[in-house]
Amino acid sequence: MEPNETIQYDCFRGCTITDGNAAERDIRYRPGCCKLQVYDYLKGISQEQFNSLFEVRFKNTRKGIYLNTSGQSVKTGDLVVVEAATGHDLGIVTLEGPIVARQMHCKGIDPEKTEFKRIYRKAKPYDIERWQEAIAREQETMIRARVLAANLGLEMKIGDVEFQGDGTKAIFYYIADGRVDFRQLIKDFAEEFHIRVEMKQIGARQEAGLIGGLGICGRELCCANYITEFKSITTSAARVQDLSLNPQKLAGQCGKLKCCLNYEVSAYMDAQSRIPKVQEPLEFEDGLAYLVKTDILAETLYFSYEKGSLAKIYPLPAHEVREIIMMNRNGKRPQTLRQDMEPSAPEFVTAVGDDSISRFDEARRKRRRKGGKGGHGQRKK
Repeated sequence: MEPNETIQYDCFRGCTITDGNAAERDIRYRPGCCKLQVYDYLKGISQEQFNSLFEVRFKNTRKGIYLNTSGQSVKTGDLVVVEAATGHDLGIVTLEGPIVARQMHCKGIDPEKTEFKRIYRKAKPYDIERWQEAIAREQETMIRARVLAANLGLEMKIGDVEFQGDGTKAIFYYIADGRVDFRQLIKDFAEEFHIRVEMKQIGARQEAGLIGGLGICGRELCCANYITEFKSITTSAARVQDLSLNPQKLAGQCGKLKCCLNYEVSAYMDAQSRIPKVQEPLEFEDGLAYLVKTDILAETLYFSYEKGSLAKIYPLPAHEVREIIMMNRNGKRPQTLRQDMEPSAPEFVTAVGDDSISRFDEARRKRRRKGGKGGHGQRKK
């Protein structure tokens, strides 16, 4: 990097923009900020059937499979001019080779029946300059579009604006709870911005994927990372996992229930199928044992002789609880829970307080003492 160069990171399109002394901008593909990025585990493997098909990414999560008819050698990271419904668009090649076939299979695209749009050529400096000029208009266009929608009293929110590479068309992504009559709005947009207008309705989860960000787990939002199909999520998923029904903790940045609530539901339902339903206390010779807690994944149930007390609880595996229930139904009572068993609490793993950070200070003190003694000895000499 030269002293006068400045680097900008465009994570909306997954590239870096380097402005230097030259008139031309150096724009390069940056996988690190590419939404819905796919790891190419088939890199370096050639397959003639799919050599001409490439995945091209545009803004945020919009991608498409294109056919290279340019006659030029295209590879991952190239900026290419592609066919659009009207005019042409500009995007970045993100996948090539056999992995494209896997992506088409995941998205339900039949290469024999689908008519792919074409890659015209690699982008020239003039194409890139027009593309950057169009991108520079997106923010102010979105703000002005929101004002025009509010003036018409439409119950909708303009979430994002994406200009086509040639600057002649823009996609307005909007969120609305119900049906919106935006015929007049389209006319206002066309008159105000002098472009072709396409309105595309998205949901709250899709908006979060377009914007991106970090979740409470510290990782990139799943909707921006890999989720392309959003399944319905209900509070029953939280109940199955024995989670607290706290809306603030269960809601994601989109304001809806977190997508990750569905990830482990099947594992919990499978474990629960092996856990008996304890509707009454277990009968022992020394008293009644009440269920106070269930560890679903460990398939362990905790009982106490005192109803509602967590002071002295005894763990029992699910299969033993089932046997005791059958014994109680037959009029039999086991001797006790206390036999060969100490009361315990459910195990929770935590790293807090395992080691004291002051151990580093003690090591420093020892080294200082050793050095001090050596220093005193040298002074005596």
